Amino acid sequence: MRILGIDPGIATIGFGVVETQRNQNKLLKCGVITTPAHTSLSSRLELIYHDMCDLLEIFKPDAVSIEELFFNTNITTGIAVAHGRGVILLACQKAGVKIYEYTPLQVKQAVVGYGRAEKAQVMDMVRRICNLPAPPKPDDAADAVALALCHARSSTSLLYKGERDECSTI
Repeated sequence: MRILGIDPGIATIGFGVVETQRNQNKLLKCGVITTPAHTSLSSRLELIYHDMCDLLEIFKPDAVSIEELFFNTNITTGIAVAHGRGVILLACQKAGVKIYEYTPLQVKQAVVGYGRAEKAQVMDMVRRICNLPAPPKPDDAADAVALALCHARSSTSLLYKGERDECSTI
């Protein structure tokens, strides 16, 4: 299975493409989509949409794993990120790729085995699981790889329900 992990944002969007087969995970590519500062929101969203379409066309993933949004303190930043996330979801939907959403706690649990793990622990496990000499850089790309690995590890335990093959991690 080929999984595209996405760490949503508006200025920097992390992506990681992982090929998984029989509990073996291979990192194919990771990086970031960036949008220029001092650019209108609509221009940034258009750039994100086109870059996502390019990623989907190039890598042809079987699934997309994306982080659910969590609003903590800065609601203004959260709203902008939500706009970017919406455009990412639209690109995936139009490409016909199944979308799976995970909370940061679920990602940490799947990758490290502990939902309250520190960022450094997650990065080290990404490095180990993918057999890399160092964690992916920048952090947004490493987070996206962790999201892809989360789906790789969680997809075998997902419960499917309904006619549309919807999934639930409950």
